[in-house]
Amino acid sequence: MKAKKGNRLVPVLIHIVLIFLAFLCLFFFYVLLINATHSHADLQKGFSALPGNALLENLKGVANDGTFPMFKGIFNSIIISTSCAAICTYFSSLTAYGLYAYEYKAKKLAFTFIMAILVMPTQVTAMGFLRLVTNMGLYDTFYPLIIPSIASPAVFYFMYSYLQSSLPLSLVEAARIDGSGEFRTFNQIVIPIMKPAIAVQAIFVFVGSWNNYFVPALILQSKSKITVPILIASLRNADYMSFDMGKIYMMIAVAIVPIVIAYLLLSKYIIAGVTLGGVKE
Repeated sequence: MKAKKGNRLVPVLIHIVLIFLAFLCLFFFYVLLINATHSHADLQKGFSALPGNALLENLKGVANDGTFPMFKGIFNSIIISTSCAAICTYFSSLTAYGLYAYEYKAKKLAFTFIMAILVMPTQVTAMGFLRLVTNMGLYDTFYPLIIPSIASPAVFYFMYSYLQSSLPLSLVEAARIDGSGEFRTFNQIVIPIMKPAIAVQAIFVFVGSWNNYFVPALILQSKSKITVPILIASLRNADYMSFDMGKIYMMIAVAIVPIVIAYLLLSKYIIAGVTLGGVKE
């Protein structure tokens, strides 16, 4: 009887811990959304768990604020993040397929080289990258923020691991026998199989690019091209006595909407992607 009670107690404790962790994760979003509905005067009085009536006022303040062009920054971040996610996942999948499906002498050397790049921090090459971008005439453009995403060792390794567990080489050989070209095989056979992994990595790349502050701060200078992290970071330089706290919370709330939408659209693939498939050759 004691063993049965102990077995019943374990799932209850697990659920309690999960509910507590979910509360910790969601509580701060709740505070952000609630504060975005209050005016600056209400926020000065302290935190209120109930929504306020200044939602539209704060939203209009954000839209009409020429000092912080939030919607322009969101538009720029969407362009950069979406382009990075598309380019990174496609070419990383293509590279992983090339190393997985072909046998050649430099295969192990190429894999080792890519893994060596994985441990190299961005800050080490930042100055050289900035000089290269300046010499190429790409300073203050979106290209240096998008094009380098083609080479992502972390995404490549994830895709390579997924192919090892989900793509039988016999399927590729059958496509070749039927006369399918290599790019047609990749686009019409391999890509559909890798859809869960691509969706998962698209979320990670999109969020990583959206939250990236270091590289855009080095490259972008024009106010019309700055991204959301730079806009939010610029709030620190504002005079505390002059800015509207309700409007600030609204800016942050609006800035996270695209991330939430991207997650909701692709979240159903997370479990399928993390399990890395179940087909073995």
